[in-house]
Amino acid sequence: MIRFGTDNIFGLALGKSLNILTIELHDDNSIAVAMDATLKSVFKRLFLPNFLWKFMRFLSIGSEKSLKKSLHILNNYITEALDERISKTKTRNSNNDDLLLAFMKKLESNGHFLPRTAIKSTILDILLAGRDSVATSISWFFWLVMNNPHVEKKIVDEIIMVLRKTRGEDMVGPKLLGEDTQKWMEEPLSYEEINSLVYLHATLLETLRLYPSVPRIVRYAISDDILPDGTYVPAGSDIILSIYSVGRMKSVWGEDCLEFKPERWLSADKTRIERPEDGYKFAVFNGGSRTCIGKYLTFLEMKSAASAILLRYKLSPVLGHQVVPKLFFTLSMKNGLKVNLKSRDLGTI
Repeated sequence: MIRFGTDNIFGLALGKSLNILTIELHDDNSIAVAMDATLKSVFKRLFLPNFLWKFMRFLSIGSEKSLKKSLHILNNYITEALDERISKTKTRNSNNDDLLLAFMKKLESNGHFLPRTAIKSTILDILLAGRDSVATSISWFFWLVMNNPHVEKKIVDEIIMVLRKTRGEDMVGPKLLGEDTQKWMEEPLSYEEINSLVYLHATLLETLRLYPSVPRIVRYAISDDILPDGTYVPAGSDIILSIYSVGRMKSVWGEDCLEFKPERWLSADKTRIERPEDGYKFAVFNGGSRTCIGKYLTFLEMKSAASAILLRYKLSPVLGHQVVPKLFFTLSMKNGLKVNLKSRDLGTI
């Protein structure tokens, strides 16, 4: 899933694929390795006094030396992509639809100018933020679905219902024609088909409620402030919001807050998603002007991966494999997620 997230975000942000999601699963891609090293080095800063990691950065030693090297590799890669886009923008000869090109065209059309360093930093932020969040969330999704067969059945039934409408409804008795189900596998689900998967979307929302990709948010008060409930916040304070805890509070979600229950997100007629009236009740993607710009892209990626895999395979956990959270920027799995795959026979559904 990390490889899936990495390949996706580089393709979407820069129009380039790292080709690391291959059968061979090569581990020697310098860009992918640099991404890993960057996140690990930055994470270490959280456990060091500011003066210490800044001193290490000044001397270029330890994890700061590794960070400097990794950022150099990533910045060079982004610079090359930026140069390509600038040349294509000048010649108006580009059919690419990546974020970097769209970003540059938007700035140009609005008459704005941003220095190259600002553009490169923005793209680097998107690359780093858009990789692990998808990978961790979809992993927790599969773990929850494997342990709740009734939810898995509803997801697969919904996918089949949508494909019957869009790709053919030929039936032989209670079974679908084998040729028709095979055609369903030839092309990935379209944007319209994915948008029709309401129950799958509810399942992903419920996954993020229980296992948010970013389990806590830290904010620093640069000046004195007063919160809406009247709490005084002096300048220099750190405010930590535990998204993980909020998603499991009875006072917020009710007595069944610890249950995996996708239905809580559905309207009474089960045809649409009903979000909480209070937007800050579900702050997985932040809120207000700070709402994550990749929110809808994240759901598109997760729904694409989930539907593709569940349509083809039935997953079951590997006996004895322990699934436990890992302390990192994202709520990842310490030992990964090992699963057994069994080809799904759609004709019996």
